[in-house]
Amino acid sequence: MFAVTEAVMGFVPNSMLVMARDPDLLAAFARLSATILIRPGRIDPGLKALIMYMASRSAGCQYCVAHTAQLAISRAVPVGKAQHAWEFETSSEFSEAERAALRFAQAAGRIPNGVTDADFAELLRHFDEDQILEIVAAIALMGFLNRCNDTLATPLEPSPREFAECHLASQGWAVGKHTGVAAATAASSRTVALKIRIFRWLVNRLVPKPHPVSSQ
Repeated sequence: MFAVTEAVMGFVPNSMLVMARDPDLLAAFARLSATILIRPGRIDPGLKALIMYMASRSAGCQYCVAHTAQLAISRAVPVGKAQHAWEFETSSEFSEAERAALRFAQAAGRIPNGVTDADFAELLRHFDEDQILEIVAAIALMGFLNRCNDTLATPLEPSPREFAECHLASQGWAVGKHTGVAAATAASSRTVALKIRIFRWLVNRLVPKPHPVSSQ
């Protein structure tokens, strides 16, 4: 799992190294995040990344803000659009559908949740109920990650940190408490066992079991 993650992102996020202390938690997270983020859906992947960015920024998790903004760029969102996502209400770079989705994510990322009936009504003008569920799932995934990484002050990796310092600092982003180096030693000492456990866990759930052949 770490090898695949590194091949896709260029590094293994420190958040995953922290979760690796509980291999079952990491495996469950990997399946959920793959379903929400990697499986083809009906929401544009770039918009989904911006939705995750907006929810994270509203929640105040600088670690996740850096990650999701960089994810949006990797999904063909122009850098300028990602930089000014917080100004979606007035920026001409955003369509009415995008504004409705980002407004919804901004409200959902607040504590307490700020989503109103009017937000839902506006969202339904541009998206059907299945698409809205996909949007809510992405926001909810970030809710888990926002709480984990903001509470634990997960150290931000060099790549997303450099990206955020270059492109988001002018919009108020700062690394804050997410400096430092992750304590990867404890996880690395269990790497082999972890890979074996996760592999077995996935195989047991994803590989169809052969049906017994009945004798006639």
